[in-house]
Amino acid sequence: MTTTETLDVQPTPLALLLLGREADPRSERGVNCPGDLPAPSDPDLVERARTAKAKLGEKVFILGHHYQRDEVIEFADVTGDSFKLARDAAGRPEAEYIVFCGVHFMAESADILTSEAQAVILPDLAAGCSMADMATAEQVAECWDVLTEAGVADVTVPVSYMNSSADIKAFTGRHGGTICTSSNAKRALEWAFAEGGPRQNKVLFLPDQHLGRNTAVRDLGFSPDDCVLYNPHKPNGGLTAEQLRAAKMILWRGHCSVHGRFSLDSVEDVRARIPGVNVLVHPECKHEVVAAADQVGSTEFIIKALDAAPAGSAWAIGTELNLVRRLAKAHPDKQIVFLDKTVCFCSTMNRIDLPHLVWTLESLADGKVVNRIQVDKETEHFAKLALERMLALP
Repeated sequence: MTTTETLDVQPTPLALLLLGREADPRSERGVNCPGDLPAPSDPDLVERARTAKAKLGEKVFILGHHYQRDEVIEFADVTGDSFKLARDAAGRPEAEYIVFCGVHFMAESADILTSEAQAVILPDLAAGCSMADMATAEQVAECWDVLTEAGVADVTVPVSYMNSSADIKAFTGRHGGTICTSSNAKRALEWAFAEGGPRQNKVLFLPDQHLGRNTAVRDLGFSPDDCVLYNPHKPNGGLTAEQLRAAKMILWRGHCSVHGRFSLDSVEDVRARIPGVNVLVHPECKHEVVAAADQVGSTEFIIKALDAAPAGSAWAIGTELNLVRRLAKAHPDKQIVFLDKTVCFCSTMNRIDLPHLVWTLESLADGKVVNRIQVDKETEHFAKLALERMLALP
């Protein structure tokens, strides 16, 4: 069995938090799951999950994000990244219940794309996303007012990362923008800069500054000086009107708490320890980490790169630890290590565990719909506009 030790990872005092067993009020919604959960030590959990899923049959469709625990992935009908899973849900109209083993914004996207007859369920409502929570609707509306006062709102197209709330997706749709994933961010930015002709020369990128900067500089050839950082906690975002007018990329001050922890020291350390190692990182990592890596790509890119890698090759992966452990287990002929030397689970993603999944499935099997995620109609309309623009990208 692959363990954190074989990945060269050392637990820290924060392990319980990172495993999703404690609360972080700064990044989580703090919503407790109603009802009594089965005990994590219940030896019958696996069998209970199988029994409830079998009872539901085709009425339930379980989605498992790549960052989920193995104990949850075992029961997923499909696995993938957030947008793939939302589209998979839309492709199963016969399923009455869509159980999304991911985080809140992902379940919102699934609700937007599925029919009214389907109920999207999040096994634990406390499974939020710290990055998505770094941009609220009120903050973004205030930012747009700042851009308007600076005289640049009419030449700015919002591009929002999939890892954002339905409210932010709706804002993007209202203002003529598009959504992007880590796979198509380059195409989304190219579209945004071309939209409306030469006067349309700025992008407001929400909410992950690192994906926006890396795509602009690494993929589009911009200078780092073409990017400015809008801080919603400072007056006018901490920027002058002159800075906003000169910028091409207005980056929101947000980041992924998992990918943002990787550092240049991590890259240099693993190269010193493992000669010939290939460093492969997610584009949500800091720009200096991306610049120092051998390969950069989305979660799906990382999986395909490891599948195609030759036997005997060595890899240091800069993404969530559950996925890295699964990849190491799937490729015993390759040396696969975690880029950081400390535990780095996504704490909110890990709130979806087997007890929550069992509770959800048993509740549905008993005819009780729990933890349903519903996006209001107006928000859904404008969010879907932004998603449809993404789907129409060349």
